[in-house]
Amino acid sequence: MIRPVFLALAAILVPATAQAGTVAVHVVDAGGRQVNDAVVTIQAAAPGPARPIRFPWPNTMVQKNIAFNPHTLIVPVGSTVTFPNQDKVRHHVYSFSKPARFELRLFGKDESRSYTFKTPGAVALGCNIHDTMSGFIKVVDTPYANKTDGNGDTQIAGVPGGAARITVWHPRARAKNNEVTFPLDVPASGTTSKRIQILLR
Repeated sequence: MIRPVFLALAAILVPATAQAGTVAVHVVDAGGRQVNDAVVTIQAAAPGPARPIRFPWPNTMVQKNIAFNPHTLIVPVGSTVTFPNQDKVRHHVYSFSKPARFELRLFGKDESRSYTFKTPGAVALGCNIHDTMSGFIKVVDTPYANKTDGNGDTQIAGVPGGAARITVWHPRARAKNNEVTFPLDVPASGTTSKRIQILLR
């Protein structure tokens, strides 16, 4: 009689975070070609750990070789992003995007500016001095986010098992807000793989 009770209590005491899986995503275009720099986010039905969202990469958008590096940066909502200038010329960074309209006026080599992103969404960046410069900051409200590499692949680990929604965003996606969303079943453990095809402009 004691053994079943003990097992029941043990099941109750198992942390919810133990019931989590990994989602592997491969993103391709209409022709089956891999799509890099696609931002993949997952909204899990079960709440994740109650702690601030942090990613392993820095909240930094560098200006180097007359370009934004990285071209696409994922940051948690509420993050302050720094914009260090590593070029020999001055830059004037701006955005007219709805989630964040701002200007970082002229600053030169080894100088830096910063801005705090308070609203989720996609922020397109430009430079008033160099029209060829473009970049994107994807502000997210979920800890389950990553972007695809040169092979169109990414993995997101530690996602609570159960029903969820997966969203793929790309600046050239032919869809409302440049993103598509699908239902997703996340395993309680192990890995599930998804191949997602998006239409590009």
